Amino acid sequence: MKAEELQARVLHRDGLMLIIDKPAGLPCHAGPKGGSNLEALFDGLRFGLPKPPALAHRLDRDTSGCLVLGRHRKALAKLGRLFSSGGIDKTYWAIVSGGPVEESGRIDKPLSKLNKKSGWKMVVDPDGQPSQTDFRVLGRAGDVNGGMTWLELKPLTGRTHQLRVHCASMGWPILGDPVYGPVPGETGGMPLHLHARAISVPLYPSRDAISVTAEPPAHMLKALRACGYAG
Repeated sequence: MKAEELQARVLHRDGLMLIIDKPAGLPCHAGPKGGSNLEALFDGLRFGLPKPPALAHRLDRDTSGCLVLGRHRKALAKLGRLFSSGGIDKTYWAIVSGGPVEESGRIDKPLSKLNKKSGWKMVVDPDGQPSQTDFRVLGRAGDVNGGMTWLELKPLTGRTHQLRVHCASMGWPILGDPVYGPVPGETGGMPLHLHARAISVPLYPSRDAISVTAEPPAHMLKALRACGYAG
């Protein structure tokens, strides 16, 4: 991706914050081995300021949608407090295999990080960090055993891979998940069907929260439409 392409994905801009529509498949920052990443393009998002913006939070490499950047140090500190206190409302869309019987509910399962020689993953652990996710069914294709379900997910906490682990632990993994799917490491080439659909940031005390939505990525549209999405 070029800087100009990332500029075209800016959903909101003011003096403190940018919200961009992160593309799926591009990590937020460079890993141990380097490689392409969003941060390498942030110089093109200065929009007149002396320094580029920085990440106020992160999305997984394969997750698309609303990503918040702070435009300078004080803005990042303010956004950091909002994220850590749970003051920012985040809404995700996911397509899962099967689905819940209920139309809505809450997943309340503590999570911890499991380290192995082959890598790490997050797991449900009674002694782990408290983790809660609210879910709501937006549409279905087929039944809960053999079909798929379009879910709205609202994380009440911000654990790593929280939505992916919570859905998988309930027996309805997110489509295309190579780590927590039905067969780890095998997705049949299907990308992850998880999208940060909307975010609401109460950045200014005397104003309404800044609310932004991101259109779902192209790779999710077929499944979304099968579940009743009209976009």
